[in-house]
Amino acid sequence: MRVLAIESSCDETAAAVLEVGKERDFRLKASLVASQVELHRPFGGIVPEIASRKHLEVIYPLVRETLGRAGISPGEVDLVAVTTGPGLVGALVVGVSFAKSLAFSLGKPLVPVDHVRAHSLAIFLENAPEFPWISLVVSGGHTALFLVRSPTEHYLLGHTRDDAAGEAFDKVAKLLHLGYPGGPVISRLAEKGDPDRICLPRPMLDSPDFDFSFAGLKTAVLNVVRSGEEFLVHDLCAAFEAAVAEVLVEKTVRAVKAAGIGRVVVSGGVAANRRLRGLFEERACEEGFEVFFPSPQYCTDNAAMVAVSGYFEFTAGHKAGWDLDVYARARFPRYSF
Repeated sequence: MRVLAIESSCDETAAAVLEVGKERDFRLKASLVASQVELHRPFGGIVPEIASRKHLEVIYPLVRETLGRAGISPGEVDLVAVTTGPGLVGALVVGVSFAKSLAFSLGKPLVPVDHVRAHSLAIFLENAPEFPWISLVVSGGHTALFLVRSPTEHYLLGHTRDDAAGEAFDKVAKLLHLGYPGGPVISRLAEKGDPDRICLPRPMLDSPDFDFSFAGLKTAVLNVVRSGEEFLVHDLCAAFEAAVAEVLVEKTVRAVKAAGIGRVVVSGGVAANRRLRGLFEERACEEGFEVFFPSPQYCTDNAAMVAVSGYFEFTAGHKAGWDLDVYARARFPRYSF
C-alpha cells in the first residue's frame, strides 16, 4: 500500500510517500518539507495569513516533486492522507482542499489525520514500541500527555493551560533578542551556561494533575531581565531550558507511575532538545521504564508522520467524505486514574 500524505497545519508545507508492506513494514519513499522560517523571522513568530498564502504557492510543486522522488505516478497512490487539525485554520484549509481535489480526481480514499496523534505515531518510522504507552507531545503549538492504547486510541491525561513549551522558547528568545525560532538558539547558548546560577520556578510541578503551564516561567525570565542585576545570557538560557525540561519529565514520570506503564514516547519539535532527551534517559534508567524518541527530522512537523497515522486510520476503517472540514483545537477524550 502506498500512502501520499500532506501536512499544512502551521508554517511548513510537507508531503510524503510511505509504502507499507506486510506486518506494518514502513518504508518511507520520499519526504519533503518547505519551511517558512525566513518568511516569519522578521515578525518573531508565525503570521497566519502569510503562512496560508505560502502554503497555497508551494503545495502543488511540492507534492509533484515528492511523487517524483518516490518514483511513482499519482495513479499509483492507494490513499491520500491529510492533516485536518489542530492548527491554523487558513493553513489547514489549503492542505485539505488540495488533498480532496487530488483524491477525488484519482478516485482514491481520503483519510483525515489529527496532527497531534501523528506526532506520537512518528515513532513507527523507526521503531515499534508495544502498546500501551504514555505519550508526551511537546512542540511549538502543543504540550500534552496521553495514554495511548492503540494507534487510534489516544486519551488525554493533561495539557498546557497557556503557552506550549515550544511557544515559551520562542517568546523567551524574543525578549532576549535572540531571534526566531527560539528553541535551537536557546539550546545552543544553554550548552555554555550554568543552569544553577539563576533560580527559576517549575510551574505546576507540585500540582496533582498532569496539566502544564509555561506563561509564568516566561514572566520569571522577564523579571530577571528587568531586575537590573547582572547576568549572563548563557546562564539564563540554561536555567530556562532546565526548568522546562524538569517539568516535562517529572509530569511524564508521574503519569508512568499512575498508569503502571513502562513505555514512554516523546515527540514533537521540542523532543529534539538534547537536555530534555538526556534528562528523560536518566529518569528512565532510575525508574525502570523505556523511553523512545523519533529522530530529530521526524520531531518537527513533517508529512511522514501523517502518512503513518493515515495508514492506521485507514486500516481501522476511517475514511472521509468530500465534506471533510478542518478544526483549530485538539479534541481527545479525557482519561483520569
